[in-house]
Amino acid sequence: MSLALTRRREFLKAGALAPTVVAAQPSHSLPQIRLGRHSVSRLICGANPFNAGSHLSVFFNQELRRYYTPEQILKTLRRCQEVGINCWQSTLGNLDLHRRLLDEGGKMHFLALDTGEAQSIEALVKGGSIGIAHHGEFTDRFFKKGALDQMRDPLKRIRDAGVLVGVSTHMPAVVDTIESQGWDIDYYMTCVYERHRTAEELEKLLGQAPIPVGEVYLPNDPPRMFKVMRQTKRPCLAFKILAAGRLSERPAWVERAFRETFAGIKPADAAIVGMYDRLSDQPLQNAEFVRRFGSTPGNQAARAEPVS
Repeated sequence: MSLALTRRREFLKAGALAPTVVAAQPSHSLPQIRLGRHSVSRLICGANPFNAGSHLSVFFNQELRRYYTPEQILKTLRRCQEVGINCWQSTLGNLDLHRRLLDEGGKMHFLALDTGEAQSIEALVKGGSIGIAHHGEFTDRFFKKGALDQMRDPLKRIRDAGVLVGVSTHMPAVVDTIESQGWDIDYYMTCVYERHRTAEELEKLLGQAPIPVGEVYLPNDPPRMFKVMRQTKRPCLAFKILAAGRLSERPAWVERAFRETFAGIKPADAAIVGMYDRLSDQPLQNAEFVRRFGSTPGNQAARAEPVS
């Protein structure tokens, strides 16, 4: 077993008992933000763990693949709903699970990532997605090639389909560019770490390029993204606030990441966090952090509408 996974398990066991993390009797509501006509909890369940995409190692990916069967994903989503999380975010590949969740009595919103092809947009809309964001990996590739305008047609197709239009990115400069050009979008998904810099970019920043294994997460990145999130009036959904699990080894690191995220973003923003609940009740733990750090007069008053 890897050292990282051993530490992760030790943290999860400790976190399940930590009184600053878990409340004995949780409230069943969370602070809300508005996304169009929808009221969405400031904590949204991310799907990377469900999809075995840990951004940590192939070994942990294998563990996620074994654990997150369709039945377990639904169980985790139901637990999310119980603690006040009323939205999850994924791709077309999980749409059938979302429909099954609703058919079995679940009441959660679904936000999608996609490249904006007509066929996938149609399927996502029919499946109940309330919004579709242009996938950040593709967004950033367009930006680096100076071809961001190639996104305009996919975004228009999303707009014409009648759901919310989003852009996902890992780069503050993308938000700055789209804002300066006044694009017709409703929200951003904003990774707080610019995790796919080239070796040349890292060498310029650090004076040397790291060993090319895995991804590099720089501590100064979140404040850069928080700044552009505050500068736009559009809602932003911060993701990878725990540096794709790298800040999960110690309870104090987790708490600080939630505290600094909600201190750094505006009241109209939310966070997307993946849940791995094999060893502890992460949906409840994360919800309690959002109740502590994400409650403001502006979003406490928002009321969730029925989810169909």
